[in-house]
Amino acid sequence: MLVTSRGTRRWVIPKGWPMKGKKPWEAAAIEALEEAGIEGKPSKTSLGRYTYFKRQEAHFEVCDVDVYALSFTKQRASWREQGQREAKWCGLEQACELVEEPGLKALLLDLIDRGFPGPKARKKGVS
Repeated sequence: MLVTSRGTRRWVIPKGWPMKGKKPWEAAAIEALEEAGIEGKPSKTSLGRYTYFKRQEAHFEVCDVDVYALSFTKQRASWREQGQREAKWCGLEQACELVEEPGLKALLLDLIDRGFPGPKARKKGVS
C-alpha cells in the first residue's frame, strides 16, 4: 500500500515518528491505520531501513525509517487521514516505479531481489 505525502503528494509508504510506550512495529501498524485505514498484524522483524530527507518549514531533517510488514486484515471505510492522502494498492514493481525517494526505492528493489511476496490478490471494495 502506498500513500501520498500530505505536503508534496509524492508516493510513499505509511510512516511516522516513534511513539512513547509503543514498540516500533506497533507504531508502524498505528500509522498504517491512520494514514491508509489499513488493519492487520505487524511483523516484529524489520524488512529493512532507509533514510530520507523530511522537508520542514525552514530546513530538511534526516530521518531513518525502519519498515515492517503488515499482514492485511481489512481496510476501514473511513480513517483519520482520509481525504488528506491518496492510497493505492500495488505490487512491488509498480511501487518502485511510483516512489521517488531513492532509499525507499532501493529497499523495494531489495525486497524484490529477496523474493518478498508483496501483496496478495484482494477482493474489490472496502471492508
